Amino acid sequence: MLRITGRFVRTDLDCIGETAGPASAPEAMLVEHGRIVAVGSQDEVPAPAAARRIDLGEGWAIPGLIEPHGHPSEAAQLLGGDVIDIRPVTLESADAVWGAVKRALAAEPRPERVLANGWDPLLQRGLVPPSIVDLDAIAGDIPLVIVHNSLHSAYFNTAAAREAGVDRGTPDPAGASYGRDASGELTGVAYEAAAVMRIAGPVMAAVRQQLPQRMAEHLAEVRRRGITTVADLTWTGELGPLFDGLRDAGRLPVRVRGYEMSRPGARATRPLDNGDARVRQTGVKVWSDGSPWVGNIATSFPYLDTEATRGIGLEPGHIGRANYTTEQLIDIGSQYAGDGWQLACHSHGDVAVDSTLDAYEHLIRDFALRDHRFRIEHCGLMTPAQFRRAADLGVTVSLFVDHITYWGDVLVDDLFGERGASWADAGAAFAAGHRATFHNDGTVTPYEPLRNMAVAETRTSRTGRRLDGGTAVTRLDALRAHTANAAWQLRSEHEVGALTPGLRADFAVLDVDPRTAQPEALAEARVLASAVDGEIE
Repeated sequence: MLRITGRFVRTDLDCIGETAGPASAPEAMLVEHGRIVAVGSQDEVPAPAAARRIDLGEGWAIPGLIEPHGHPSEAAQLLGGDVIDIRPVTLESADAVWGAVKRALAAEPRPERVLANGWDPLLQRGLVPPSIVDLDAIAGDIPLVIVHNSLHSAYFNTAAAREAGVDRGTPDPAGASYGRDASGELTGVAYEAAAVMRIAGPVMAAVRQQLPQRMAEHLAEVRRRGITTVADLTWTGELGPLFDGLRDAGRLPVRVRGYEMSRPGARATRPLDNGDARVRQTGVKVWSDGSPWVGNIATSFPYLDTEATRGIGLEPGHIGRANYTTEQLIDIGSQYAGDGWQLACHSHGDVAVDSTLDAYEHLIRDFALRDHRFRIEHCGLMTPAQFRRAADLGVTVSLFVDHITYWGDVLVDDLFGERGASWADAGAAFAAGHRATFHNDGTVTPYEPLRNMAVAETRTSRTGRRLDGGTAVTRLDALRAHTANAAWQLRSEHEVGALTPGLRADFAVLDVDPRTAQPEALAEARVLASAVDGEIE
């Protein structure tokens, strides 16, 4: 038995706001067999003589933070090791990007392959989409793949295409494609997950051999950020045994919830009743449309005609398209919905959101579903009316609010004009009655749930620009987005998400009071410690 003293924040209670103070925070928590037995004042929580005692000092303990839409399996492969990190959070300029790629190609001993991750011409101004001829010129017969920061596209040379078994006669995968010129020859670009994964597959083969060690190290970093549960929305059948092995070896520092990538004709690789409180496959993932940064989100209006959109290869009047029709989404969902699986669908554009909701409504009706918790992911240009329709259908939403931090100016000035100012309208989601969540989407932005909470309140970019086309959220809603709401969205509310008796003793300790800290202070708060099942690190 463990008795922990400190200051505890109960996000399951309405005690958040400017009037909250130390006196209103519980002071002690009793933990037995990894579960919370009691939480309250010093007098309310017993102090058994045999209990081990820990004092958290001046920190503030909140429920363990939950990343409801991550990609740890991708992040473990794409961050560190031999992968060249060219993300805009690492390299700011086009010259720096090409310098890093060329140094890797010129390294001694000569590399067998080169993989770079993080291409983003919207933030790294001056980058021009390379053709297969351009990449052949700098890489020669060394397979070279450059993955876009969104993970929705990749550039490749002839050697990489040859190694992946892709040529002019290769059919496009379902929901994805390879760029081709007027004569049908490959142009050196792959669009969407299935095509990107095939092109990058051989280059990443060596990385995958190191995956157990890389995964353990990556999840340890996730834990250091106060995240105690992470969802993997690029789950594959091979990941289940990998995570199970890490758990059994005592090398899995967080809880993992998997959403298996789907396609036409696929079935779940695990039974619905699987796993345990540490590792479990929870649902299925599909992509209705793509990434705003490469021009392929499905909207009812065109992108702006700007230097930035020309720079990413968009013609004037360009309108993105969906990866699947509504009928195809229904067919994919039908492979799982009748068995009780939760569906999660990536949808950014308003047209994509409508299509996803149409498909969900069809599936809910045809399978007479209750408490299905179907999800819409990212919700970039989702409108208040669409949030209300989703809530009426029992569909839940997870918003990528951190886009505002990094791309807020780009969204308005370069891509969508005033429509971009309503991006990731978390306030509208909560107003519609959603138990909305926030996320960071794997490698796209750093794991920074506390910054998500702050930007959802301020809707302010790194330059100080406020995107006032959407509405702000309250501090309580912000905190719940990465705790209680995320646990519910992952079907784990019976295990985690709150500092409540009966739940697992997962928590993070911050150096600020998250109830009353200014948004800027919350965004920059340090995680002093974290616990899973009461085991503190």
